[in-house]
Amino acid sequence: MSETFENKDFNPNRVGLKNGNFIGLPYDEDSAEVVLLPVPWDVTVSYGEGTALAPAKILEASSQLDLFDPDVKDAWKRGIYFQPVSEAVLEIRNKLRPKAARYINFLENGGTISENETLQQNLLEINQQCEAMNFFVYRETTKLLDAGKIVGLVGGDHSTPLGYFKALSEKYDRFGVVQIDAHLDLRSAYEGFTYSHASVFYNAVQMPEIKKLAQVGIRDCCDEEVELAEKDDRIEVYFDQKLKEEQFKGATWDEQCDEIISELPGNIYISFDVDGLNPKLCPQTGTPVPGGLEYNQVVFLFKKILESGRRIIGFDVCETGNAEWDANVAARIIYKLSCLAG
Repeated sequence: MSETFENKDFNPNRVGLKNGNFIGLPYDEDSAEVVLLPVPWDVTVSYGEGTALAPAKILEASSQLDLFDPDVKDAWKRGIYFQPVSEAVLEIRNKLRPKAARYINFLENGGTISENETLQQNLLEINQQCEAMNFFVYRETTKLLDAGKIVGLVGGDHSTPLGYFKALSEKYDRFGVVQIDAHLDLRSAYEGFTYSHASVFYNAVQMPEIKKLAQVGIRDCCDEEVELAEKDDRIEVYFDQKLKEEQFKGATWDEQCDEIISELPGNIYISFDVDGLNPKLCPQTGTPVPGGLEYNQVVFLFKKILESGRRIIGFDVCETGNAEWDANVAARIIYKLSCLAG
């Protein structure tokens, strides 16, 4: 717990304060143990857009949360601080997203990019600015890790944590990733975007420090992604349909969690795409898919990770839609992970 915070004037039982802080908590960056880094970016999304606006929406919705956590006594006392949304990053997103949307529409209607010089230039600009966004995330997370903070990244689309993975790879010589997701995100430069949200784990597994990637809740992917996963011994895919069929035949989620965890290393990063959940929970996510996990299922998995003696070293929560209910659910996921990480 944070030792620098004077909590004598803070009453965790009162109404949630809309004071610009996460759940109204009276922490700043120096006194917080957990720092949330918002990344308002959804330039390369291939279906619904708007997740760039989610960080601000999540912060606003967080005032509806109560602070009691059944698993961690006085969890709020460790301190959680939500950094201001970068207006510079959001401005670049607002400039590039219409260009990306026109480019994607051109491809979807059978266009040939080699025949359109304007769109070629747009693609080059988008890839360059996505790389700059990755560096922004890398720089900011590195500073926070060096300061001893636990970092939670708040997207934005699922391309946003790649720079965070790089920062972690410089801090830890080995770690595992548990990915909650409807998609494998193993496409190579999807739609020509080197850093597409659909390519984040294709790019991430180029880092040798990631020793294991457990992809949980998968139910929408292409053949090439499955082939890549099958060829890489580090990747384990837990398809949603197979998990459910095993449960229909008598398997318990407890047993399945043991299997998911069994080959993971000691340090674990949680990458949480909210479309991994049943879409009733975050219906405005960019690429919703029927099926999915329930909220308490994923919480149980996270608790099992800790009970196994492993440690959650960081996390991201991405692909939240710009809607009140979606933001409410995402804020609860972020609070739970903030309570468990470290």
